[in-house]
Amino acid sequence: MASGSILAMKKSFSRRNFLQSSALLATAAALPAGSALAESHHTSHATPPPIKLGIASYTFRSFNRAQMIDYLKELHVTTVNCKDVKDHMPMTPPEATTEALAAYNAAGIQVTALGTVYFPKDEDDDIRAKFEYAKRAGVKVIVTGDPTPATLPRIEKFVKEYDIRIAIHNHGPEDKIWKSPLDVLKAVKGMDPRLGCCIDVGHTERAGTDVVDAIHQAGARLFDVHMKDLTDFTSRESQVAVGEGKMPVPAIFRALQSIGYTGYVDLEYEIHGDDPMPGVKNSFAYMRGVLAGMGQVG
Repeated sequence: MASGSILAMKKSFSRRNFLQSSALLATAAALPAGSALAESHHTSHATPPPIKLGIASYTFRSFNRAQMIDYLKELHVTTVNCKDVKDHMPMTPPEATTEALAAYNAAGIQVTALGTVYFPKDEDDDIRAKFEYAKRAGVKVIVTGDPTPATLPRIEKFVKEYDIRIAIHNHGPEDKIWKSPLDVLKAVKGMDPRLGCCIDVGHTERAGTDVVDAIHQAGARLFDVHMKDLTDFTSRESQVAVGEGKMPVPAIFRALQSIGYTGYVDLEYEIHGDDPMPGVKNSFAYMRGVLAGMGQVG
């Protein structure tokens, strides 16, 4: 299937139709999932930056770190956004964080972010502990879902001290504060540029916000993307493998390139927790196929 004809398809084309091309499947399967983290998150590019695919470790919340590493190798995924679940990236004791990082390094896997990490207290000691955790893990992005607007000035102080970005994760219409990335952008306006968004594409659409527009509005304040797909943008229970729903994945990728995004698109597959690999494999095959159709070959 020629890449020009793929780009001409409607945004909502199905994974089944897209993957009928065996040649494209072969190309997609061969594509690597990650590359080195850019020194600067948003830079000027003569050509669009590549889309870098990773995964949120919450996808494998029912499995321990060793099992997850084996799954990542099977998927040819070399970057992960780690959560303090099972033994993926323990926050305490400190030596457990160091041990986890060493295991990923030994396997050739880069930890690109932590999250979600919670900030329930507007207190220096509690906030500093989370930034020390990120420092031990060697990451420059903390994905968080719960800080109140009143807590942000105190968090901003630690952002400046540690030079670690805070990416507030929106959680859709059920969230009392951060329904949409647009809520995040309003709250951090005028603050240090290292406070910004982790756009969850599914929760964004469920909040009634066009995800492509949200990406453009976030611009340089977009630090992470959590990818998922839904068959119904009014129902969080309608999640499916990426490519089987309504999510405009090609348009999302093009929007990310247009803003010069050099972060990661992390698959967050929240269904079939006891057996996620079939859906995860299909999701990566689809996303890699879309990227191949866009002319991304590495």
